[in-house]
Amino acid sequence: MGVNVRFWKGAWWVFVNHHGHRKAKRIGDRDTAIKVAQALRERIARGDLNLGPADDAQTFRTYAADWLKTAERNLKASTCRFYTGHLEQQIYPVLGDRLVGSLRRGDCRDLIARCRAKGLKVATVRGIARTLSTILSQAVEDEILPANPALRLGRYLRLGDEPKAEIHPLTREEAAHLLTTAKEHFPGWRPLLMCALRTGLRRGELLGLQWSDVDLNGRFLMVRRNIVAGVETTPKNHQQRRVDLSQQLTDTLTAFRRRQRERWLKKGKALPAWVFASQDGTALDGANVVHVFWRVLEKAGLRRIRFHDLRHSFASLLIQNGESLAYVKEQMGHASIQITVDTYGHLVPGGNRAAVDRLDDVQPSATPAQPEALRAAARRVRKSFRVSGEPPESRTRNQQIKSLLLCQLS
Repeated sequence: MGVNVRFWKGAWWVFVNHHGHRKAKRIGDRDTAIKVAQALRERIARGDLNLGPADDAQTFRTYAADWLKTAERNLKASTCRFYTGHLEQQIYPVLGDRLVGSLRRGDCRDLIARCRAKGLKVATVRGIARTLSTILSQAVEDEILPANPALRLGRYLRLGDEPKAEIHPLTREEAAHLLTTAKEHFPGWRPLLMCALRTGLRRGELLGLQWSDVDLNGRFLMVRRNIVAGVETTPKNHQQRRVDLSQQLTDTLTAFRRRQRERWLKKGKALPAWVFASQDGTALDGANVVHVFWRVLEKAGLRRIRFHDLRHSFASLLIQNGESLAYVKEQMGHASIQITVDTYGHLVPGGNRAAVDRLDDVQPSATPAQPEALRAAARRVRKSFRVSGEPPESRTRNQQIKSLLLCQLS
């Protein structure tokens, strides 16, 4: 209880703890902090210090919920869903009942340790730490905390012995078999699955695709929206992009639109705006799409993969066909080509044994024609020496022999 001056993270702070109220104020230099602290002590002694409501008496759960309500106005629906999921499933059970102002770095480390003990992937734990750090940064701005204890926790988020996440794309044969099975047993879903395999669109981008985004004559489509948990939002990274359509996919979508228009005209209604519409003409539900996709996999006798692996299959098949990583990056809508290289670089053809073979040393005698040529030349030299009567060596051990031969020739 009282007023203290402390140096913290490159600046001087004044901490006040008075009648259950705790406040922290960043001052800057030491002399000013000492003067402010002395003035506060005098006001406490006179009894005229009113600190107002104890903001830091809020629990983390209450503070985070208030922050999330405000943040919803400025964040995408998918981002809010990202934060909400981490808060409710991982952070609240550990820190939800703690006072915001009492959180320290050890509490953040403990949260990470518990998440790792559950077997959560490192990428998931990084997202949890980022969620916590974002909220505590706001607490610093509100002067509830002197500094963010969740910053720079990277040393506790390393992979260690955990294997790197692998992708599980379909081969060309598996992809063809999947579409054949869908045509025979799930004909209404074949256009959606083919679109996923031929364009690499994310699930939400497929759900948000409208006929106005598709140019069947120009054979391309524009990715303009994304649907996450039933909420329409912008594509990932707010990036719209143009994706080329193969001839087979163009023909499939053309026939699909004609059938859909006829079906809706029989109902006395116009064709819905969504390319892949539900029975009511609304956008499809993502969970239902995944459920049907797994049914198709089971019917086809293929291994169970994620719907997102259809996107990986698209990129993998392009690269195996020799397409450039730059083209794959543009079609996939990656924020940078580094993401494309890190994810699919190992699939680039010609980068395996042939490449390392070219590093081997090449000796002059290594070619098959050279040894025989050298032996033939040596035989010719020895024969010429035998004709002249001189030993075959280029230099004889007895110099007098050469002199006698020269005399005879002269």
